[in-house]
Amino acid sequence: MNIETANRLLQHRKSSGLSQEELAEKIGVSRQAVSKWERAEASPDTDNLITLARVYGVSLDELLNVKTEEETTTAKEDTPHTSEGAPKAKDSVSFKGGIHVNAENGDKVDISFKNGIHVDATDGTRVHIGSGEIHVDDPSRNTSYHSDTTPWINALLYVPYPVIVTAIFLFWGFSGMYGGWVTSWLSFLTVPLYYSLVDSIRKKDAQHFAFPVLTVLVYCAVGLFCGIWHPTWVIFILIPVYYLICSAINKALGKTPEVTVDETECNTN
Repeated sequence: MNIETANRLLQHRKSSGLSQEELAEKIGVSRQAVSKWERAEASPDTDNLITLARVYGVSLDELLNVKTEEETTTAKEDTPHTSEGAPKAKDSVSFKGGIHVNAENGDKVDISFKNGIHVDATDGTRVHIGSGEIHVDDPSRNTSYHSDTTPWINALLYVPYPVIVTAIFLFWGFSGMYGGWVTSWLSFLTVPLYYSLVDSIRKKDAQHFAFPVLTVLVYCAVGLFCGIWHPTWVIFILIPVYYLICSAINKALGKTPEVTVDETECNTN
C-alpha cells in the first residue's frame, strides 16, 4: 500500500472519531493490523476494505480515492491554469470546525478539537496527533513513529481489582470496623465503577461510566452509616440528568453513537 492510501485510511478514521483499538474491534482485526495499514506497512484485504467503507459511510471508490474517467475530465476542465498550462493554486484558510490551511505549495494543516492536529507536507512528511495517538512519517530520514499516548489507561485493565476488593471485603468484615459484614459488601459496588471509569476514559465518553451504580453506592452508604434513607433517595433523580448532560456534550463535540457493522448492514438492507 502506498503512503497516500495509508494516510487516507488514517484521515477517515480520525474523521469518524475512532481510535485504532475501537476500529479494530468494529471490523474484527487487531490494533496492530490497523496501525500497519496506516503506516503503509501492510494492506487490508478486500473484505476488510469493504467493511472499512461501511464503517466510514463511504463507497469503496471514495475510500481508495478511485476517480472515474468522467470525474477526472471534469476536474481538469474546472481547474484554472496559468499561461504555461500548469494548475494555479492559492493559499486558503478556513475556520469551519477548527483551523484548516491549504498552502499554495500543497502543504496542509488541520487543527480541530475533535480530530486533533494533522500536518501533511509536500515532501511526504506527515504528523497526526489525536485520539490518544501520535503518528509521524519523515521520508527524508526514512523513519516512521507511532505511539499510543495513553498506555497507562490500558494498563489499568490488567489490575486484579476484583481480587483487591475481595481482600478489602474480608478484612473489613472480620475486623468489625464501621459495621463489619453489614456494610463491607458495599466495596463490591466499586468493581463496576472502576472498570466503567477506565472504559469512559479510554473512549473519551462519560456515558460509559456506571453512574447509576455510583448513586446506589452513595444512597446505601449514607443510609447504613448515617441512618438517613429519606430524603437521600432524591439522588436517583440525578441519573437521567447525568445522561442528558453527557448526550449534550457529545452532540456539541460532534460525536455519534457507536454503530456496529451488522447494524449498518441491516440499515442498508
